[in-house]
Amino acid sequence: MMKKVLSLIIVAVILCASLSGCHGSRGMEPFVIPGEFDTSKTYEISFWAKNDTNKAQTRVYEKAINDFQELYPNVKINLKLYTDYGRIYNDVITNIQTNTTPNVCITYPDHIATYLTGTNNVVSLNKLIDDERYGLGGSEIPFDGPTKEEIIPEFLNECIVNGEYHALPYMRSTEALYINKTYVEKLGYTVPDVVTWDYIWEVSEAATKKDADGNYAVNGQKVMIPFIYKSTDNMMIQMLRQKDAGYSTSSGEVLLFNDTTRQILRDVADSASKGAFSTFKISSYPANFLNAGQCIFAVDSTAGATWMGTDAPLSDISEDQLVRFETVVRTIPQYDVEKPVMISQGPSVCIFNKEDKQEVLASWLFMQYLLTDGIQIGYAKTEGYVPVTSKAQENPEYLDYLSREGEDNNTYYDIKLKATKLLIENTGNTFVTPVFNGSASVRDAAGQLIENTVKSVRRMETVDEKYFTDLYDDISSLYRLDQINLSGNMNMDRDDMGELPSTAKWLVAVLVIAWASMGGYVVSEGIKKKKTAK
Repeated sequence: MMKKVLSLIIVAVILCASLSGCHGSRGMEPFVIPGEFDTSKTYEISFWAKNDTNKAQTRVYEKAINDFQELYPNVKINLKLYTDYGRIYNDVITNIQTNTTPNVCITYPDHIATYLTGTNNVVSLNKLIDDERYGLGGSEIPFDGPTKEEIIPEFLNECIVNGEYHALPYMRSTEALYINKTYVEKLGYTVPDVVTWDYIWEVSEAATKKDADGNYAVNGQKVMIPFIYKSTDNMMIQMLRQKDAGYSTSSGEVLLFNDTTRQILRDVADSASKGAFSTFKISSYPANFLNAGQCIFAVDSTAGATWMGTDAPLSDISEDQLVRFETVVRTIPQYDVEKPVMISQGPSVCIFNKEDKQEVLASWLFMQYLLTDGIQIGYAKTEGYVPVTSKAQENPEYLDYLSREGEDNNTYYDIKLKATKLLIENTGNTFVTPVFNGSASVRDAAGQLIENTVKSVRRMETVDEKYFTDLYDDISSLYRLDQINLSGNMNMDRDDMGELPSTAKWLVAVLVIAWASMGGYVVSEGIKKKKTAK
């Protein structure tokens, strides 16, 4: 009997260990740079990247892979494309649990902060960057990659997570205000060099006036949403930054729910109540409304410039819906025209740790290759992105590209190049938000405050001081912001961990029965001994 019980316990322990290996990752040993790259072995590298139907970007990735594989025939790169960064994030989180993360991944620092909750999942790049042989500009690098000093400092600093570099910047953008100048002037206004928030609220309200037939006077149509913002999280974050108000700290302190936020939401509610403001999540892509003459002010990424304007090469609406108008590009609305402030955004690249350190080194070499001039310039030409290195920005090919604004409506589309130059000229005016485990939730919460406010106004709900108090509580609870501690970690209680999988429940039951059986056996043997003694 005792042997059977012990066998049952051993089997249960083995199964538990197996379950733990399949459903959780305790992390890995820190990556150590090998003495040299072993080219006698073959490596297969998975590369996850984002592409939303822009085939030109896919071709840039494919060229990068082919050219890199010519330099390193022993390295095979497998490209997997995603339609958005959220899907990449979700898949990485899932794969961390099974130690099946990609080797190289296009992502954002906010996401990397979450990936780092497992020990050494994402490789720290500090030593790699400075390595004399395989680091940036190292002696063993067979291609003309950038040195550390040639990466734009503002962009490189965005990749610091937990005090160390855990990524390299890949492309950078900011947000821009795309304006239907024709309609602005029809309303009796002129477009200033720097647009203020007061100006945009005023002109947007003026555009809501209708004629006797119920059509909007400015466009003669039944539809007009004067001001549409694509990313409301960026909207709130930038407005708070412009007002020097709290948002969050690098230690994870959430400062979002303050009086300035409340005033911003009042302005949003006021404009929405007049039909002058909406968001992408509520109404759809601002570019579609802008190009149909149903929007006057559209805020979107500079990378989205190829969708904006009558002649936009990637316009999503049919020819019969297009309205011809003059488009101008400005920085996002400001509170202080003398001190413009805008967010810096755009994808970065990280590499994941693996048991085979040579495989990690191969990933690092490919990551560096993505920063070479040919790839940087090629990708920047596809949309309104800016290369992340001074080396590429000062390349004669890139300077020639910028100088040919408006030559055609594809490669040299004027709105795209205007948006690109806007970021180059304002790089020193950009900022990034603090990154910590939970910072992605704070970002989502910032946008949700605006989204909920606009929805409530459209539903004719009362939006007053009590509404905002309740809204703060609801959003904080929804995104569990009260569970972020000051070390930038999410506190997890039993409810957060969810229900145990059925397999785990079965194993627990087996262990309980086994231990109970063993206890019963011990008691039984004790009774037998007493009877024998008598």
